[in-house]
Amino acid sequence: MDIFERERRVMVQVYRRNPVVIVRGEGARVYDINGREYIDFVAGIAVNSVGYSHPRVVNAVCEQAKKLMHVSNLYYTLPQIELAEKLRAISGMDRFFFCNSGTEAVEASLKFARKHTGKKRFIAFTGSFHGRSMGSLSVTWPEKYRLPFSPLIQDVEFVRFNDAEEFKEKVSGDVAGVILELVQGESGVHPAEKDFVKTIVDLKEDREYLMIVDEVQTGFGRTGRWFAREHYEIEPDIMAMAKAIGGGFPMGAVGVTEDVGKSLEPGDHASTFGGNPLACASALAVISVIEDERLVDRSLKLGEYIKEELKRIGGRNVRGYGLMVGVDFDSSNQIVKASLDMGLLVNSTSDKTLRIVPPLVISKEEISRGVDILKKADEIINER
Repeated sequence: MDIFERERRVMVQVYRRNPVVIVRGEGARVYDINGREYIDFVAGIAVNSVGYSHPRVVNAVCEQAKKLMHVSNLYYTLPQIELAEKLRAISGMDRFFFCNSGTEAVEASLKFARKHTGKKRFIAFTGSFHGRSMGSLSVTWPEKYRLPFSPLIQDVEFVRFNDAEEFKEKVSGDVAGVILELVQGESGVHPAEKDFVKTIVDLKEDREYLMIVDEVQTGFGRTGRWFAREHYEIEPDIMAMAKAIGGGFPMGAVGVTEDVGKSLEPGDHASTFGGNPLACASALAVISVIEDERLVDRSLKLGEYIKEELKRIGGRNVRGYGLMVGVDFDSSNQIVKASLDMGLLVNSTSDKTLRIVPPLVISKEEISRGVDILKKADEIINER
């Protein structure tokens, strides 16, 4: 029995997996069970920002595992406090709640907004993706994800993304929170327009809602800034974080302002594993690597390089910030399959769009090799 059949016999079939068994990684490359090498343009869906098997992250996790992996939030632990202090310094938020994933971070964000404002209604946007648990799913746009599990959280209204006039019409004094991805990832890497974001900020005080920025995919250097909010020069009330924070270790966080942070009391929210010493040690090491190797600046510079390379091979509507790039081809799903055969991992968000989110440690040479593979894949498909 082969590995694929073994998986089908024991796993719930909720994933459309590519036919490759990855067993190890190093830097911006991974290797399959047969020893074949692949350049990685996916990074675990924007998770492995410092690459695979970074020695400082591996060492931090191993050393912490020798001492303490879990003790529960009934007690204090130093790695948790140290990580919160570090996040305060780099994110601009005041207080933090730790969890295990992006969807959990969004769940907590919604609870903060309702408890703080005393209101129930939320505004989200077309094209949005905030997670698949019941709360985060409620503010996620595609009906194919939401409808099978309805009824979800009530009083959620979707407004057209980047439509400031419609937002003005729909937002009212009964809104607890407006949740926004500054760069929408799952819909194909679409940045918010700055005037649109300014409208959301400008109406916040008058309508008395909280601004929730979902930085789950855009955080920790992905867009060429520590957080995408820096491109827009805004200060959200609540910020959801995950993915790259743990460098591959499951980790999520919510950052809030001092005022919002006081709204939850003991018993209002919790997580058994959230902020455990092992996760926090991994996150501290990841942040240290990003700082010391200047990966935020590197993301900004290599982002411009990869955009030029994609334009060189005829990619259309190349967009994004830093190393979070979207590009359109006629048959992106087929390009993903053909590229895999030639040694490149890449992800499509639709049949027309590739999402490119490689590790921030990727080299120019690896980018050029990867883009050349995309070019060859596109040519092969067009010849059929």
